[in-house]
Amino acid sequence: MRLAGVQNFPPMDRVLFGQPAADMVLAEAKRLGATRVYLVVSHTLNTTTDEIDKIRAKLGDNCAGTFDRVPQHTSRTSAVEIAKAATAAGADLLVAIGGGSVVDVVKIVTMCMEHEIFDEEGLDGYELTAGAPGAPTVSKQFRAPRVRSIVVPTTLSGGEYNAGALVTDTRRDWKQVFHHPLMMPHSIILDPQITIHTPETLWLGSGTRSMDHGIEALCAKLGTPLVDAVVTEGIGLLAEGLRRCKSDPTDLEARRLAQYGSWLSAFGLQTRVPMGASHAIGHVLGGTFGVPHYLITPVLMPHVLRYNRPVTEDAQRRISAALGAAGRSAADAFEQLIQELGLPGRLSDVGIQPSDYQRIGEIAVKSVFAPANPRPLIQPADVVALLETMKDQTTAQPA
Repeated sequence: MRLAGVQNFPPMDRVLFGQPAADMVLAEAKRLGATRVYLVVSHTLNTTTDEIDKIRAKLGDNCAGTFDRVPQHTSRTSAVEIAKAATAAGADLLVAIGGGSVVDVVKIVTMCMEHEIFDEEGLDGYELTAGAPGAPTVSKQFRAPRVRSIVVPTTLSGGEYNAGALVTDTRRDWKQVFHHPLMMPHSIILDPQITIHTPETLWLGSGTRSMDHGIEALCAKLGTPLVDAVVTEGIGLLAEGLRRCKSDPTDLEARRLAQYGSWLSAFGLQTRVPMGASHAIGHVLGGTFGVPHYLITPVLMPHVLRYNRPVTEDAQRRISAALGAAGRSAADAFEQLIQELGLPGRLSDVGIQPSDYQRIGEIAVKSVFAPANPRPLIQPADVVALLETMKDQTTAQPA
């Protein structure tokens, strides 16, 4: 039971769900009075489907341009390139259509445009650095952006529901967090039809990444009763939706259910409940070692759950129940889900070896999420100890 705390609410207008993306992008642009709408989109959607063409056609002369070359891990390089192009086009609204990298880059682009940051070094000092749990520090403060965004997600990662952006500094191969309340999109448009084009492994893996948000919020020391209730429901919806999507990738109702689960699972992150070890370590696996974000949670979360179990017993019982495995450990229940979805379940499956653990630890403890973990990660040795707990030889078997 949570005895004391603070419940924050995000500065986001609304979520529009179950409606055609092209219609809703036009409606939102009109609602916001935007006449120069700049699209930042998935390259695959733009070049192999007609989904982006449908949105451009709806916008007509109000479409100011399209960028479709966002790398897998959002980088400062791509952010400043887009900021230059969108500024030159006179953009008064950004629209992100794609996965987590597309969403994150649009968020940081709003700040690059506001501060006229058109080179990578210009972001130095704005990144969050570790402080007390729930209280990261920053050298420079962003101003509120005048140009904001709306988002049409095509994966389940859930980054669109929070005001932070993950951006890789390619000079050091470090993934950094940037934050301002108004980096949060004006609105989010959930259209299950547009997600049909998303590759199966990306769709399912990104769903586990979104589930990660809910699990870490439920285990967090700084959670709230409202967050606990919402993310628990989200974890359950995702578990059901992902299993159904695996059984039938064309099931639009299953995809809709998974989108709702992603939405609810993100509520803790959305309301600034700090994440923990899975995020601190996962950002290193992605930004430094190049592991796709949608494969990080499957190989890392059971590991984190076992490490945190001594201080999160009640939360982990709720997680097991939400995963449909009441009475089993949360780590085993999560491993079973990963097995059912056909996702990798070991660090070695994504190229991470024990010889990498020390470097991972040295970088991860600099994360704003390391001290917020239920068992705080203070020294690199703490991270190495966590990584060494993984059962790398086996995966969970059915009950």
